Amino acid sequence: MALDRDLQSIQEVRDLMKKAVAAQKEFQSWDQGRVNALVKAIADACIAKAEPLAKMAHEETGFGIWQDKVIKNLLGSKITYEYIKDMKTVGVIREDREKKLLEIAVPVGVVAALIPSTNPTSTTMYKTLISVKAGNAIVVSPHPNAKKCILETVRIIQEAAKAAGAPDGLIQCIETTTMQATDTLMKHPDTGIILATGGSAMVKAAYSSGNPALGVGPGNGPSFIERSADIPMAVKHIMDSKTFDNGTICASEQSIVTERCIKDQVMAEVKKQGGYFLDEEQSKKLEKMIMRANNTMNPAIVGKSVQVIAKMAGITVPEGTRVLVSEQTEVGPNHPYSREKLCPILAFFVEDTWEKCCEKSIAILQNEGAGHTMTIHSNNDDIVREFALKKPVSRLLVNTPGALGGVGATTNLAPALTLGCGAVGGSATSDNVSPLNLINIRRVAWGACELEDLRKDSPVPAAAGCCSTAASAPSGNLNSTDVERITREILAAVLAKK
Repeated sequence: MALDRDLQSIQEVRDLMKKAVAAQKEFQSWDQGRVNALVKAIADACIAKAEPLAKMAHEETGFGIWQDKVIKNLLGSKITYEYIKDMKTVGVIREDREKKLLEIAVPVGVVAALIPSTNPTSTTMYKTLISVKAGNAIVVSPHPNAKKCILETVRIIQEAAKAAGAPDGLIQCIETTTMQATDTLMKHPDTGIILATGGSAMVKAAYSSGNPALGVGPGNGPSFIERSADIPMAVKHIMDSKTFDNGTICASEQSIVTERCIKDQVMAEVKKQGGYFLDEEQSKKLEKMIMRANNTMNPAIVGKSVQVIAKMAGITVPEGTRVLVSEQTEVGPNHPYSREKLCPILAFFVEDTWEKCCEKSIAILQNEGAGHTMTIHSNNDDIVREFALKKPVSRLLVNTPGALGGVGATTNLAPALTLGCGAVGGSATSDNVSPLNLINIRRVAWGACELEDLRKDSPVPAAAGCCSTAASAPSGNLNSTDVERITREILAAVLAKK
């Protein structure tokens, strides 16, 4: 009897998990050297296929620019490997003889890796590397719209892992992609942790699964250009970021916020570098394309070029336009330009002072994107510090492109395609997720003092049976008079110490 597709997918996940658990049990006996060799073999295989996998991802999803996806694949493989290669993630990772503490890395077990369609191949590489480096097995759940390129990425990784002696089943991927399969994977009792990268609904489901999860919320980062900034360089960074892979990295800028005193300079520079300021009629036409009827981002514009988006909106833009820009004043859920737009569209806000710009940036983040990322272009360290103290973000990037700085490509942050948003963003971490987020730490602690040492500095006399108070305490049950007397004695002793 043939099973329905959803039932087939559920059974497939159960079978994958059974193999993953067995493989991880064998793998956890490996020492750090063997693990490191396996991680290098996987990274090398991904680096070698960075270009064909980028082309495959672009062809299948229609998102972005394949040349930029090559860089993403190198971020998910080469740059990630260079960052994690010397990490201690197996066995004893730290020892403090003076404090008599020993820390031992314990893998979480099986990682359930949910992969988005915006960065499919690079995220698969990255999540596999950090999972294996931490001593875990991994089961990949591909986005249906990027299934082909994700499966091919996993196949390449599996071949490299097998050649390096990895246990069969250490790295696997769901082939029958259904919502039921992903749900079964997230809720499976053997799932150690869920790495959820994707839409808000999916991340919420991960946190509701009953298993530990690391998920990320939406990005909606404003970019503040302060009067002390190098304006041409600031605009270059924003344009580089917003056009990189057609804006599909969630750390990319979504708005420019600047001071009125430099408004004309900033606008002129944006135009010079390929930004096109829409008039009121054009802004209204494009506004209708940004969100769907349910007030969520329209997938039809995600990762598309300016030319494609303009044609969809029925507007004409000059040749050479790189980014569409709309001047705005209002922020809110019903103002699409103040929301996340994973494509080359920017809102443009102007305020009288840097303090007002600060307030506007907070409003944008509280509207959407709290806990994620924002950028500031300034040479005034005091203002940078003020922004750092007040902004509800996990990453404040200074004088760098948001998309590339947030994922650690142009900054010294951990290279990552899963960017935690912290408690304010509903995330369990504010980190750029690395292998250190995928291990537990078993702490061994030797005794450092005795009970008598603790009593030396205590202002309260010891309990009955331990010191002189016991001599005055009556045997048997205490009546109210006894309780009052003992209380007075304790209080007198406390006051005497003072």
